[in-house]
Amino acid sequence: MPRAGLTPERLAMAGAELADEVGFEQVTVSAVARVFDVKGASLYSHVKSSHDLKTRITLLALEEMADQAADAVAGRSGRDALTAFANVYRNYARTHPGRYAASQMRLTPEIAAASAGFRHSQMMRSILRGYNLTDLDQIHAVRLLGSVFHGYASLELGGSFSHSAPDSAESWSRILEALDSMLANWSAPQNRDSDEVNTSIREE
Repeated sequence: MPRAGLTPERLAMAGAELADEVGFEQVTVSAVARVFDVKGASLYSHVKSSHDLKTRITLLALEEMADQAADAVAGRSGRDALTAFANVYRNYARTHPGRYAASQMRLTPEIAAASAGFRHSQMMRSILRGYNLTDLDQIHAVRLLGSVFHGYASLELGGSFSHSAPDSAESWSRILEALDSMLANWSAPQNRDSDEVNTSIREE
């Protein structure tokens, strides 16, 4: 019988809090059971496995970040929106390292499609429309921004920027300035065939 007071949502939240304390990889059904001082077997009426529990933590983290990002970018556009959106990712990673790690977990296509991950990409697309990028270039830019945000947050969490000046916050600010400038001056690649034709004409 399910233990009174325990629900999949409550277990996911407990798992998320545990992930922030000990690391996402250390979260298991048994570890969460110890939080509630119950036997692990009693939780399997709420979650199927440790993988199922981790999936729920991932969905929780994506939802939290999406909500925070939506609040941060509301009423903003251009560089202000880009900065606000980026800061949500960095601050979330610093405040909730375990949950942030969970947000990077690979989900099945079906679960991913129903997750808040779609909201993240839609917000990024909305921000990028302010830079007048084509639909195709928006895809490239979304991948670039995701790589920069995740890469910087991960390196910072690992202490990579804590041993030398300037402070990592200053570098972060300069990086966002550079991204804004790059997006504002984004240009489509020149057509190689056209370049070759023009070169042939000049040679003749």
